[in-house]
Amino acid sequence: MRWSPPVVLPVVLAAGGLLLGALAATLEEAPGRVLIGAAALLLVLLAVREAVLRPRLAATDDGLEVATLGGRRLLPWAAVRVRVRTARRWGTTVRTLELDTATGPDDEGLLVVLGRWDLGADPVDVAWALERRTDGR
Repeated sequence: MRWSPPVVLPVVLAAGGLLLGALAATLEEAPGRVLIGAAALLLVLLAVREAVLRPRLAATDDGLEVATLGGRRLLPWAAVRVRVRTARRWGTTVRTLELDTATGPDDEGLLVVLGRWDLGADPVDVAWALERRTDGR
């Protein structure tokens, strides 16, 4: 089982960045060129990030493998707790998947928080699939 944003997302982000970059090159006003150029750079960097961090979360026999900018981390099944947190933000309901490896109050562990953007799926569905996977071990 693997979760990551749709394959088309990095392509769309890169295309948007290139279009904004072309627009910035045609502007005569320096402030507008800087602002639109910065937005173009941001979109291209997001496209690279989304392309490199694939898959963002993968369930293996040994545990959960999470891709981060610092590298891939393996969270062993025995140490990881999976939880969905729901919050209201600006009139919408936001769900995040929390993967926590802390075993007690003295153990800081590792907390990984992934949203719908990171997973390409509803965090509730991912948590349900992970729960079924651990029950069938």
